[in-house]
Amino acid sequence: MDAKSRLASFGIDKAYRYLEKDPEKNLPKLMEWVDRFAGDAFPTQRDAFRKVVNDPSSNWNRLLCSLWTDIDGQVLKTIFHNFILNVNFIGWEEQEKARKAYGCNIPWAILMDPTSACNLHCTGCWAAQYGNRLNMTLEELDSIIRQGKALGTYMYIYSGGEPLVRREDLIRLCQMHDDCVFLAFTNATLIDEAFCRELLRVRNFIPAISVEGFEAETDARRGKGTFSKVMEAMRLLRQYKLPFGVSCCYTSQNVETIGSQAYFDQMIEWGAKFAWFFTYMPVGVDAVPSLMATAAQREMMYRRIRAFRKEKPLFTLDFWNDGEYVKGCIAGGRNYLHINANGDIEPCAFIHYSDSNIREKTLLEAYRSKLFMAYHDNQPFNENHLRPCPLLDNPGRLTRMVEESGAHSTDLEHPESAKALSDKCVETAMKWAPVADALWRDAHACAGCKNCAQKRD
Repeated sequence: MDAKSRLASFGIDKAYRYLEKDPEKNLPKLMEWVDRFAGDAFPTQRDAFRKVVNDPSSNWNRLLCSLWTDIDGQVLKTIFHNFILNVNFIGWEEQEKARKAYGCNIPWAILMDPTSACNLHCTGCWAAQYGNRLNMTLEELDSIIRQGKALGTYMYIYSGGEPLVRREDLIRLCQMHDDCVFLAFTNATLIDEAFCRELLRVRNFIPAISVEGFEAETDARRGKGTFSKVMEAMRLLRQYKLPFGVSCCYTSQNVETIGSQAYFDQMIEWGAKFAWFFTYMPVGVDAVPSLMATAAQREMMYRRIRAFRKEKPLFTLDFWNDGEYVKGCIAGGRNYLHINANGDIEPCAFIHYSDSNIREKTLLEAYRSKLFMAYHDNQPFNENHLRPCPLLDNPGRLTRMVEESGAHSTDLEHPESAKALSDKCVETAMKWAPVADALWRDAHACAGCKNCAQKRD
């Protein structure tokens, strides 16, 4: 760690100790420390955060204060230090240097699948066909993290399969890379007291628990009895004062539940501090396109998530509908990428095409491959960032990139062409386009501007 980083580390640790004494009173001081060390990174987010911490009645202020009451002090301190200092301060600066040096995308986070194995068989899941056939070794996972850190990436997210099938290895990686933050999308059925004690020990691992709604909706997709196991996992995490969030896949069948006030209130009552929302994607030949949300349902989620953000103490992210906050598609290494359990380096968890494998190329070589450079050169895929995706929202964009780069399907059982996959999304994309365009005009219209007023009409 160089002198500048040591100074930043000292400042962040000092800021945490200051907050720890009286978080409600001292939160407004936090932005002075963040602004001092963050430089030009995330200016919009920091402005929004500044408003929050200066308003004690804000739902966001209440959420932040709850971190000190609900989470173990040593766990919170570790995550606070790693996330602010390494993931965002040191990491962002190193990423920017690498972007300029190599002329390609460098991700803020890497999503990877330790295994294709899973103890559940959810409806519409593409991973179910592989069973326990695909796995990356501990050494391969470690190599990915080491390569990533060398380019400034300190945030690592696990998916699968069910990543906790490999929980012993994941804990070892937490120990080997105690300067990183790890998050796992998990069905939570493998979380027990022994695992909670390990999380309390390593301090840098956060579960994001997949829940499809209440008991009826969750058990309908994930199997009878799953919901009760999830509730027990959440109870244990609360007992051990460990942070966790919820991951929600909304479909045409459960969107009314997922988007309801009752469900948001329930997530908060469960103890979740954040919620990730994903819309169902028809990936794989066995996918169920009828589960795709309609344009009206997607608009409903757009409106409801934004409304609840103003009043609920829960941090929410909508993987598609929040495109306006990150200027469109974040895949292809622009902010994140996906490495599957076979080592294939894919632009996105929903884009199963690749021209690179971690067993044959370095991360940097993959970032500069034809497929990833196609993402780099074409982002954003639409000036309306409510239509960010080259698959779901912009028919033909993914097909051209895959075909022109020579990338191949990474589905080993039933390879699907990019055109066949894209064709399943065309009707949905066409119906969403006018809705998204109207929302975009309304959100970005200038007050009193005649031209914007005419567009709204």
